[in-house]
Amino acid sequence: MASDRRTLLADAALDVLADEGVRGLTHRAVDRRAALPAGTTSAYFRTRAALLTGLVTRLVQRDQAELQSLAEQFGPPQSAADLVDGLLLLTRHRLAGEGRRRSLARYACAVESARDPELREILVPRENAGRAAVRHFLAAHGTADPESRTHTLLTCVDGLVFDRLVSGGDVPREAIEGLVTAALRPGDGPAPGARG
Repeated sequence: MASDRRTLLADAALDVLADEGVRGLTHRAVDRRAALPAGTTSAYFRTRAALLTGLVTRLVQRDQAELQSLAEQFGPPQSAADLVDGLLLLTRHRLAGEGRRRSLARYACAVESARDPELREILVPRENAGRAAVRHFLAAHGTADPESRTHTLLTCVDGLVFDRLVSGGDVPREAIEGLVTAALRPGDGPAPGARG
């Protein structure tokens, strides 16, 4: 029962953070959002740091579940076009509905983690089915250092999501295609035709 209550409160905290930002994230605001008596949140998360840690831990759990579900739904990419389609699906999930709310909370937590090593450790990209599928695809296509290329590709996609979260609109397919093309480029040197 206690773990269920902690999960409920962490989810409510995510909602408060998405709607009101870091300044609005208080124990009282979480109590109200969860429709629980005043003082409930502080009984489970004594300090603001504990509340943020619980929130970030829950955020990572929900993100990992989403990535697992998308990987199962979409399957492993067989072509560059498949990989682009999968990454576009991810960006759409991260920019609409519940995914948008989690994205807002995630970026607020990322800024907080710059000053909090414990939060930063929780937010470190984790192994998941989606990441593994991208890395396997890049390795199968002979890219140099598929682990590093996977990290760079997914970080760039994340940056596009952040940009669209702030400026509005969807991530254009052409942007994802360009990132996938760059990730598949052989070797570590400059792109063909680039001038130094």
